[in-house]
Amino acid sequence: MIKRLFPHPVLSVVLTLVWLALVNKVTVGNLILGGVLGIVVPWITAPYWPRRAKIGRPLRVVEYAFIVLWDIIIANVQVAWIIIFKRNANIWSRWVCVPLELTSPEAITVLAGTITMTPGTVSAMLSADGGSILVHCLHTDDPGKVRDTIKNRYEWRLKEIFQ
Repeated sequence: MIKRLFPHPVLSVVLTLVWLALVNKVTVGNLILGGVLGIVVPWITAPYWPRRAKIGRPLRVVEYAFIVLWDIIIANVQVAWIIIFKRNANIWSRWVCVPLELTSPEAITVLAGTITMTPGTVSAMLSADGGSILVHCLHTDDPGKVRDTIKNRYEWRLKEIFQ
């Protein structure tokens, strides 16, 4: 019974909290509406999620979130520095192909989102077989270092979380 009402309990809580953050006011009405959205949206979309992603190590999710937030802050400073102080001729934009060990579609999606959220990088395309992701970097003189950073900083953590 509970599984039918709450097919994705974590998503229900997250949707409720996101709703409260969007309205920017915690009232009984907003809490009820957020709760209704948190129940109805996962319930309606449950048939489209035949295989739910399993999170193997929940504490790694928290660690991953803090690392991504830190990297976003640092990347903002780096991008601002590049834009303000580098001449256009001295900015070396590069495409970097990052081979993936991840196989879970959810993990690959989180990785692509992480890359795109971090200023200065954008995930542009996933290969047809899901074996690599194409990343555009605003400025780098060492594409190998960018690839290794993505693999060593994000991919292995996502592998532990999702696989």
